Amino acid sequence: MATPDFIRTLRASAGDQLLWLPGVTAIPFDDDGRVLLGRRADTRKWSVIGGIPDPGEQPASCAVREVYEETAVRCVAERVVLVQALDPFTYPNGDTCQFMDITFRCRAVGGEARVNDDESLEVGWFEVDALPELHDFALFRIKQAMSEAPTWFDPSNAM
Repeated sequence: MATPDFIRTLRASAGDQLLWLPGVTAIPFDDDGRVLLGRRADTRKWSVIGGIPDPGEQPASCAVREVYEETAVRCVAERVVLVQALDPFTYPNGDTCQFMDITFRCRAVGGEARVNDDESLEVGWFEVDALPELHDFALFRIKQAMSEAPTWFDPSNAM
């Protein structure tokens, strides 16, 4: 994921200390029920589509923008399927972030899937019973997006 300019500005004064940031994941499905995935340039592994909202950008708008920027597929956000605070993560350069992820189920409405930026090596539609190797993070989000259950959140600390 490319670092947005506003985070570079924050890092100029905050250094590599922990930044608490919003994050958005999009799980787009086509009319055949296939899910759109990208093979990331940084890890070379298949994953779900995601990114960081720009200041003032609504999370659903970010999900739609990220899908288009990375895959050239137009989509609409249908519903929130998951909200989760992720564990802190330290990048190779020492910068530490912790993301509040909001995951959206999306529906493709146009465009042809193709690599549309430098963040992906490949993009493609996959049958949900024939997914490439994915991290548990991605598998859980796809499962939640396929479910009609209420939005998932971790109830362990809810009062």
